[in-house]
Parts: sequence; structure tokens; C-alpha cells
Amino acid sequence: MRIVILGSGAMGSLYGGKLAEAGFDVVLTDIWKEHIDTVNTSGLSIEGLGGDSVIHSVKGVTRPEDAGKADLVIVFVKATATEEAMKGAMCILGPETVVLTLQNGLGNVEKLTAAAGGSRVIAGITGHGCTLLGPGRIKHAGQGETIIGEPGGVITERLRNIGAVLEKAGFSIKFSNNVLGLIWGKLFANIGINALTAITGLKNGRLLDFAETSRLMELAVKEAMEVAERKGIILEIDDPVEHARTIARLTAGNRSSMLQDVSAGRQTEIDVINGAIVQEGEKLGIQTPVNMVLTNLVRARQKSYGEVQ
Repeated sequence: MRIVILGSGAMGSLYGGKLAEAGFDVVLTDIWKEHIDTVNTSGLSIEGLGGDSVIHSVKGVTRPEDAGKADLVIVFVKATATEEAMKGAMCILGPETVVLTLQNGLGNVEKLTAAAGGSRVIAGITGHGCTLLGPGRIKHAGQGETIIGEPGGVITERLRNIGAVLEKAGFSIKFSNNVLGLIWGKLFANIGINALTAITGLKNGRLLDFAETSRLMELAVKEAMEVAERKGIILEIDDPVEHARTIARLTAGNRSSMLQDVSAGRQTEIDVINGAIVQEGEKLGIQTPVNMVLTNLVRARQKSYGEVQ
């Protein structure tokens, strides 16, 4: 099986590296040339959970057209770039290529469906946490289940086949017949963690050590719960607030992807996480003041890169 990772930052590199280590033909694609060049010349270095290793069997390209046709495309680009990235990678799709999104945020399934066709798209969530240390170097800082499902809710043979591929690479896999509810469940954790870590500079677990950040996490998630309930989302988790706290504990030593973005002066996914709750709330006539504040603070931080020390 030929697997192409579309967007090979920390999480894309983790999945691509582990799949290559398991014997699959894997190509990382990313616009960061220094990262790709390092992977090609020195291998992909993975530190942290499970010990340190350097994987030389994975290869990388900066242009999707150089990756060749894929049997499976795993999408890890920033959610704000999903549509553009998929349109630019149509050349790697064959008649039977499956597109799996494990991204953060809302709207990715819809964007991928519009670009690549709905029959190709499978969605899921990952409980792993990973930090990009530098070109060709990542730190595996947290682990959990990878849960995947068909948007239509049926547990298909192709879904099981992809699950078997991921299991061979060492990922713990579950299947779901309610992938939309799964995505919202993951969203609650991101809502509670990402913006707060980006603003404060704290690692995930430290948010629970302060009454102030713990309370803000609770309030932000409760606003999202009200929006989800009004939209008729069937959730896979009983207590979204406690779920967010549990994820923070499980990834205690991890710097969230949004904190990594802010530290590196990159644009974040705030608009498809906390910002999405604000937008959906406005459509439904629901006030979401905590998420509005968190969203605007991260947006302001993005606009002031280079100014704030």
C-alpha cells in the first residue's frame, strides 16, 4: 500500500513515520523544504514515548505531484488550508484512493468531500500528542486511541482495512458509526485546551493546575456543548468538560499544536476551533462570550507576531 501524508508537521510526521517503520510505502508531503530535505537525507527522528528512533524508510516531497498515486491519503494540513491543499493534490488520487482526515476543527469532511468526492472520504480523530522539535525531529508526547468512521455511519470493509493498516503501525484503533459526534468530541478537547495554551504558554497539563485556566476551560466547553445540543449533535462522550480535562492530563507534557504555531509565528486553527463555536453560536442566537474572547486574543496575537516579546 502506498500512503501519502498531506501535511507533514508533527502529527503527520508521527503517523507517516510509524507507518513507514511498519513496512508501508510512505511519502510525506509538506511545503517546509528544510524539514523534507532533512527527512530525505538524515531520516525522521522520533523522540519520546516508546523510546527514540530514526526512521530512514520514509521519504518526503514538497510538491504533491512528486508523490505519485496513493492508495491512502491521510490529511493533516491545518484545517484552514484543507480545501486548497486537497485541490492541489488531486493528482495523487487514483480511482480507488481513500482520503482519511484526522485533523482538528470543524468543516474538514465537507471541504474534502467538495474537492475530492464524498465517496472517498473517511474521517476520524486521534488521541496522540506530538511536538515538532525542528527539521526532521518530532517528540511523541501523548498517546490515545485513533477512532475512524464512514460519514454515512456504516462499518465498511475498507474502513476495517484502513484500521488494520494503522494497527500494524502500532496505533490503537476503534471504529465508529457516529463520526460527526466523534469530531465534536475531539473539538471539545481542543476548545478547552488549545487557545488557553496558546495565550498562556502553558503545556496542556498545567491548565489544570490553576483555578483560573481550569475555570475558563470549563466555561469554553460548556458554551460549545450548548451549541452542539442546539444543532442536534449526538455526542459519543457523556461529560465533555471532564473529557477535555482527561485529554489535558493524558497529554500533560505536550505543547498543543496551537501553542506550537504561536511560538513559531504561524497562523493557527483558531477560526475552526473556538472561532467555529462563535460562528455557529451566532447563527443559532447563542451567546459564546468566553470563546469569543479566546478567539479574539489568539487572532490579536497572530496579528502582532514580531511585536510582542
